[in-house]
Amino acid sequence: MQNPQTQNSGLPISIPSAADGKRVWLRVGTLIDGESSLPIRNAHIVYDAASILYVAGDANHPPPSLLNFGQSLPDLDLPDFTLLPGLIEAHAHIFLEGGELDSERRAANLKKHLASLVEEAGRKLERIARLGVIGVRDAGDRMGVGLALSKSYSRGENPVMPYFDSPGAAIHHKGAYGGFMADPVEDFLSPEECVRSRLRKGADRIKLIVSDVIDFRSGRVIKTPQMSAEEVEKLVAASRENGKQTFAHATGDLGIENAIMGGVDSIEHGFFIRNDQLERMRDREIAWVPTFSPVQKQVEFADRMGWDQKVVSNLRRILDQHSASLLKADKIGVKIIAGSDAGALGVPHGFGLIDELCLMENAGLSSLSVLRSAAGTSSSRLGFKEKFGLIKPGYQSRIILTQHSPVESVSNLKREKYVIFDGKLLSNGESINLDGL
Repeated sequence: MQNPQTQNSGLPISIPSAADGKRVWLRVGTLIDGESSLPIRNAHIVYDAASILYVAGDANHPPPSLLNFGQSLPDLDLPDFTLLPGLIEAHAHIFLEGGELDSERRAANLKKHLASLVEEAGRKLERIARLGVIGVRDAGDRMGVGLALSKSYSRGENPVMPYFDSPGAAIHHKGAYGGFMADPVEDFLSPEECVRSRLRKGADRIKLIVSDVIDFRSGRVIKTPQMSAEEVEKLVAASRENGKQTFAHATGDLGIENAIMGGVDSIEHGFFIRNDQLERMRDREIAWVPTFSPVQKQVEFADRMGWDQKVVSNLRRILDQHSASLLKADKIGVKIIAGSDAGALGVPHGFGLIDELCLMENAGLSSLSVLRSAAGTSSSRLGFKEKFGLIKPGYQSRIILTQHSPVESVSNLKREKYVIFDGKLLSNGESINLDGL
C-alpha cells in the first residue's frame, strides 16, 4: 500500500468517505475525546459510517481486523490537526430565529403556519450540522415545531440532521412568564396528568418554567417563583415514573432553590445562583446550563434595545457574577453543560453555541473544560437516545477536524474546519451566513 497522505500547514486535505462499508483510518497530532482532562497526542482513529471503531495513542496501531483489507498505513497522516467530537447544543429554541433583531419580524415569523415553521427549522438544523453541531436538546415551543422535528429525526427523514429531541410545550402557570413556549399546568386536573399529556404528544423530556426572568432595569428578578418546590417535585416524580428527565428554567436564588429542592435533572440559566446551591447541585448531580449569551447580547445591542448606561452596568454586573459562579461550579465539580439559548434575541443557532463557548472561556474556564461541557458532560448526563459527543468506540462518527487548535482557544472553532458526519465529509469550512438562523 502507498504511504499515507501527509499534509503540511495551509494545504487542503481530501478526507476519504466512509461509505459502502469502507473504513477510514486517520492519524492526527492531537485528539480531544470529549471527556479526558488532557488531549491525546499523535492519536489513531478508525471509523466507518455507523460509528467510531478504534481510538488510541501512537504506540498502539489499529488491529488488522478493524481496517480495510490489506491496509497497513493510515489514509491520512495529519500531525498539524486536532480532532474532536461534534458539538452538542443543550438549550435552543429551534422555532425562534435568533439572528433576527427586528421585533416586528420576529413576531411575524411566529404567525406562520406550522408546516412552514417546521420546514424552516429543519433547514436550520442541516445548516448548523455543517458548523459542527451534531446534537440539539430543544428547550420547548407550544406550536409543535420541536416535536415534529424530533419525530422527523427518529424516522431518519433527513440524512444531514443533528440528533434532535424536544419537550414540546414547556409547563408554566397561566398568566406567568413563558406563554410563548409553554402551556399552563392549570389546563389539567393534576401535575401528573399534565406530564402524561406531554408524553402522549411525544415529549422526549419535560421542561418546567419555575421562575420569572431578570428585570434588566433593576438588575434582579422581581417576581416570586412560579412554582413551589413541592410542585416541582410532583412534576419531576411524574416524569421519572415515565423514564423522562426534567429541566428547569430557573433564575434568581428563590426559583433556583425550588428547582433544586424539587430534584430536576438540570437548571437552565441560573443567574444569581448561590455557592451553597452549587454545592447541593453537585451532591445531587443536578447539571447546570449557564446560558451567558442572551444577557451578553443585551450588552452588545444595548443601543438597539434602548438601554441606558445604568442598565448596561446592571447587565455587566450580572455577567461578572455569573462568571464567578461558573468558576466556583467548575472548581467544586458541578456538571456544567453548554447551551446558548439559541433563538433568543441576537443568539443565532449554531454560531450562538460557539459564541457561548467563547464566553465560558472568557469567564475563566480552561478550553478543555469548555469543550467537555459541549461534548462528554452533555452526552453522559442528558440521557440522549443515541451515542454521540465522545471520541470512543461505539459512538457516532460525527466529528470535527481542524488545523486551528481549540485547545489554544475555543474561538478557533469559528475558523475553517472539516465536519465529518456519519463518516462522510459534510463541510470543509465554507462560509455560512446568519440569515434565517
